[in-house]
Amino acid sequence: MASEAELLARCRRGEAAAWDELFDLHYAAAGRFIFQLSPDFSREDSEEICQEVFLSVIKNLDSFQGESQFQTWLFRIAANKARDYREKRIAAKRGGGQTTNSLQAENPETGQAPDPPDPLPRPDEQLMNAEQLTLVRESLDQLSGPCREIIELRYFGDLSYEELSATLELNLKTVSSRLSKCLDRLEEIARKWFARETPEVFPSNG
Repeated sequence: MASEAELLARCRRGEAAAWDELFDLHYAAAGRFIFQLSPDFSREDSEEICQEVFLSVIKNLDSFQGESQFQTWLFRIAANKARDYREKRIAAKRGGGQTTNSLQAENPETGQAPDPPDPLPRPDEQLMNAEQLTLVRESLDQLSGPCREIIELRYFGDLSYEELSATLELNLKTVSSRLSKCLDRLEEIARKWFARETPEVFPSNG
């Protein structure tokens, strides 16, 4: 099987078969990542956003320099697109527009690569329980952009610390420190938002 670099080179040359292969390799994973970003996203939303993500990939592939794996770049794009889509939906509702409940994740500038489990702590599985997703999403929306991005990529995109370091252009020590501080901030916001203790929802920073 051709290497990722060879496949991307073929895409840049405009080979239709190469684009088909790239989509087959990454479309399903991108769709799953998008769907996880909000409990309000429907399958149709995820599909719509995923299409936008890959249109962005087609337009911007030349900007991908290979500093990280392609899927890492792809997921970063997807995270940003999803956030933009969600914010547009919220703005439309406030303006008296359609009240569709589904939300979509679109992001043409980030990516994540499939990556074996690393030895560093992973999120508590309760983070992804259905009853906790709304809490997490509402709390994430209160965070600053850098905090929201690193948490989404780490726990929804499953990026390793090394992948985060490459994608965010931070050293590993800074990645670890920022993630720990952002998780503390996320828990603090969630406790206030729901006016009750939720100590088991968040990964341990210890």
